[in-house]
Amino acid sequence: MSLFWRIFALNAVVLGGATALLLWAPVTVSVPVLLTEAVILVGGLVVMLVANAALLRIGLAPLDRLTRLMTTVDLLRPGQRLPEHGHGETAELIRTFNAMLGRLEHERATSSARILLAQEAERRRIAQELHDEVGQTMTAVLLSLKRAADEAEEPLRGELQQAQEITRGSLDEVRRLVRRLRPGVLDDLGLVSALTSLTTEFATHAGLRVLRRFDADLPALDSETELVLYRVAQEALTNAARHAEAGQVEVSLNRTGEAVVLAVADDGRGTGVAREGAGIRGMRERALLIGATLDVTSQPQAGMQVRLTVPLLRKQP
Repeated sequence: MSLFWRIFALNAVVLGGATALLLWAPVTVSVPVLLTEAVILVGGLVVMLVANAALLRIGLAPLDRLTRLMTTVDLLRPGQRLPEHGHGETAELIRTFNAMLGRLEHERATSSARILLAQEAERRRIAQELHDEVGQTMTAVLLSLKRAADEAEEPLRGELQQAQEITRGSLDEVRRLVRRLRPGVLDDLGLVSALTSLTTEFATHAGLRVLRRFDADLPALDSETELVLYRVAQEALTNAARHAEAGQVEVSLNRTGEAVVLAVADDGRGTGVAREGAGIRGMRERALLIGATLDVTSQPQAGMQVRLTVPLLRKQP
């Protein structure tokens, strides 16, 4: 039965019951209406409205359940579908909604892939310009300051040496930015070496104690997958250093069955609920790019864990 006829039948039951009461009940209406008659009529109206509301609530319950389920769907967690219970128009609505989810997930994955690839291309360009232009210019300035300091006398020599140290520090910072924008070690030496370099850098600059657990027999991964794993680890370490007030972080990369699992767990202050900030949502979008699954858990006083599972036989988005 369609939703229209279901609601029509419910209202017909209520109106039919009210008509039957009027026909067979020993009640008359005087002109003018007496107080007792008015009370009886108003009471009958109230009973009829309550019965109508109760029956409509029962009849529209499938739509209420469907509405609540719709609010729980998140496109960054693909594969969520509503169970196709019921029949008629409600079941058709659920099937249509599930089909729409599939189209939206595909379109979002495609657009996210284009955006992330464009971001990586821009990162590569900026890193190259920093290395070629700014880095070389600062290196030339550093050499000029060294020559001037060698030929100068005190107190000018001390000032030039101080300027030399400042320039050297700035050059190191530029090189660090270049490595964060585009990790050359990832292209040259692979994922494990890149993660080792990344964790060492965070341990040095953020003051974190970093534990590494990398399997020795990891399967070969394509460059896109390695880049996503590296970026997720980088973002998770950044969150641990900036927001978690953590003292120790454990980074592991293991093969589990037919999947590669990256896990980053800290001992900072958990919130009990992993808030979906820009960083976590960015990690989810990167996971969608390679068909991976991202799980983020946070426990009070127990830290946060980011777990990225990459199936080895994955479907392309």
